[in-house]
Amino acid sequence: MSAEAVLVVAPDKPTLAERVAARFLDELARLTAERDAVHVSLTGGSMGAAVLGLVPGHAGTAAVDFSKVHFWWSDERFLPRGDAERNARQARDALLDRIDVPAANVHEPAASDDGVTLDEAAAAYAAELARFGTAERPHPVFDVCFLGVGPDAHIASLFPGRDEIAVPEPTVLAVRDSPKPPPERVTFSLPVITASERVWLVAAGSDKAEALGRALGGAAPQDAPAGAARGTAETIAWLDDAAAARLA
Repeated sequence: MSAEAVLVVAPDKPTLAERVAARFLDELARLTAERDAVHVSLTGGSMGAAVLGLVPGHAGTAAVDFSKVHFWWSDERFLPRGDAERNARQARDALLDRIDVPAANVHEPAASDDGVTLDEAAAAYAAELARFGTAERPHPVFDVCFLGVGPDAHIASLFPGRDEIAVPEPTVLAVRDSPKPPPERVTFSLPVITASERVWLVAAGSDKAEALGRALGGAAPQDAPAGAARGTAETIAWLDDAAAARLA
């Protein structure tokens, strides 16, 4: 079963980031009190970094046991490890290097300067996911899966009109000739995303309005992949006024 999307709209980007960060910390505090391991999938982009950047100084951070939290990425750019365009680099700068989280809990995909090919990077990340899965499900169930939404309605590195959106397995796909640079990436397949308990779409800006209108208005996944992003327990579209302008 999947949860229908709930819309949460803030007046502007800073307010949106504050609301998402506060809710994220509330969830992490509850989950780390209840479970031995909590799995979070992060996203890149300006809104993703803005949310993460508010966490270290937030009053709610003290209630979270980060030793139990495992951080992953739904997609990554196949670039050198220190490249500022890598999602992991942005997350480390905004959050991970500013909190006390075990290095073993940060599951970063391989980089282009790690001595592996793109296909090897995808296979290695799939193997890392499988370490936290089961025989029936070769990946962890993400407690929170953050996703940005592109102006073309893409999520992770699943772009409209491409084969990757319909691939059921493996869990991690190698993407070549991406319509958005850089051309080489690794990405979760859609079934990994939709197995998440909570899927949070976070988007801001008028350039996202048309895409979100299509995605949340029932467009087919091949036309608007973001429309297929649903969690099993909760789906929230966190938007600012500009991004929500085309929604009824």
